[in-house]
Amino acid sequence: MYQIKINQKFNFKTDYKNEEIFLDDALINIDFKRIDDKRFHLIYNHQSFLAELVNIDQAEKKMVIKVNQNNYNLDIRDQFDELLKNLGLENLNSTKIKEIKAPMPGLVLKIVAKEGDELKKGDNLLILEAMKMENMIKAPADIKINKIHIKEGGKVEKNQILLSLG
Repeated sequence: MYQIKINQKFNFKTDYKNEEIFLDDALINIDFKRIDDKRFHLIYNHQSFLAELVNIDQAEKKMVIKVNQNNYNLDIRDQFDELLKNLGLENLNSTKIKEIKAPMPGLVLKIVAKEGDELKKGDNLLILEAMKMENMIKAPADIKINKIHIKEGGKVEKNQILLSLG
């Protein structure tokens, strides 16, 4: 089951069961033929449609498709997204991170990032040595570094603030 919002206006519930497609719980008869990885030919209600996948963002569950030269923006939610929404937990990923703290006590070997840097999720921030092992601390999300509270060669305690973010 998927909830699809088209162009931020129209909402549909779709489902695929036993090789049949349902739109708002009604069975629809559609002839569907793949042309290549991004293009499809559809026949619905005796009308022919050429559809092309223009863009897809799997992380955000959004796509843009072009049908007979018209672009449509689709926001797609599955049953798990709906469950999180019903539980009030849908915006967990949009929580703003304000600081990065030391995950363990250790010694700061190298600071890779600089104040003012804008980094992507997974970018390297610093190397922390703990129990004779080097640990690369990485950006947990897309961030901007406002202030660095530590120095290379300095000791840190668990939960000590390393970086302030903006």
